[in-house]
Amino acid sequence: QLVVLVGGQRRHQLTVDFENRMVVYDFEELDELGLAYAMTIHKSQGSEYPAVILPVHTQHYIMLQRNLLYTGITRGRKLVALVGSRKAMWIAANTADTKMRYSLLKWRLQRNDDLDAARQLVLSHLRLVVAISRNYLGYGLPQADLIQEGNIGLMKAVRRFDPERGVRLVSFALHWIKAEIHEHILRNWRLVKIATTKAQRKLFFNLRSMKPGSHSLTRAEARGIAQALNVKPEEVLEMETRLTGQEVALDPPAGDEGESMTPIAYLTDTEAEPVQILERAETSRNRSDGLKSALARLDSRSREIIEARWLQEDEDASTLQTLADKYGVSAERIRQIESKAIKTMRGQMAALQ
Repeated sequence: QLVVLVGGQRRHQLTVDFENRMVVYDFEELDELGLAYAMTIHKSQGSEYPAVILPVHTQHYIMLQRNLLYTGITRGRKLVALVGSRKAMWIAANTADTKMRYSLLKWRLQRNDDLDAARQLVLSHLRLVVAISRNYLGYGLPQADLIQEGNIGLMKAVRRFDPERGVRLVSFALHWIKAEIHEHILRNWRLVKIATTKAQRKLFFNLRSMKPGSHSLTRAEARGIAQALNVKPEEVLEMETRLTGQEVALDPPAGDEGESMTPIAYLTDTEAEPVQILERAETSRNRSDGLKSALARLDSRSREIIEARWLQEDEDASTLQTLADKYGVSAERIRQIESKAIKTMRGQMAALQ
């Protein structure tokens, strides 16, 4: 185990030796690792593994049966190795005289809608749901939730199961259980749904297991994965970006350091608020109408002084002395007239509001 400092913080990493090839995993990626151990074929039903090694020997003669051999082989996703003798392999492939169990539960359910038969079928396959849910623990969702969703898929499978098709219920229910778990993961893995098309779903559930390492994909690696999954390389790179990205709250709670800049602070456009736009337009119109009404109630000399002093451009505005020369009075008298007119106009405009 290695401990490194990143940005002043301690981060834990784990180095794993894969046949003399060292791969470093960050703490957040440890859920991609799984222990390798031996298990029975019965316990592995409903699960898939990248590689399966299946011993086939005559010492366990009673277990050499075609259905067990088929179940064991189909558990491997990429590699299956049979270790043993040709004789044992021949016996297992040609032994199909398994004893049938005549519980009649499936017939009772199909012909009589027997709810008790449906209940017994569901309860007898709950272990299958638990086994399948273990394959999806790396998505960060509680296993109890995965099991609940898988149980819903199991109940749907029991309701739609037709015993006359010649398919075992466990094989039929496998697809329904996985489908319900997939839907639950896609709905809850991120706040924004991450996979909406068939190609995106395929990428979401296969990309992490097909990546050669914990590093970002190169163009060549993306093309190889795209060819294997029959999608575009651009879709592979886009899904990798979405899988490694994190959600950011628009308005997160304030931390210990006080207020900080959050996305909501710079995404909000107060100028575009319709209410404020209407308020400003209404205020501007009221002021314009009030100013016109107040000017109309002044005498002609006071109105001309106000217009010459305040309603002209800065370079065209008249001075007190200019108006004094025009009206043959002192500049002080012009100031008094102006002050009185402004006071009168303010009173009239306040009355209008």
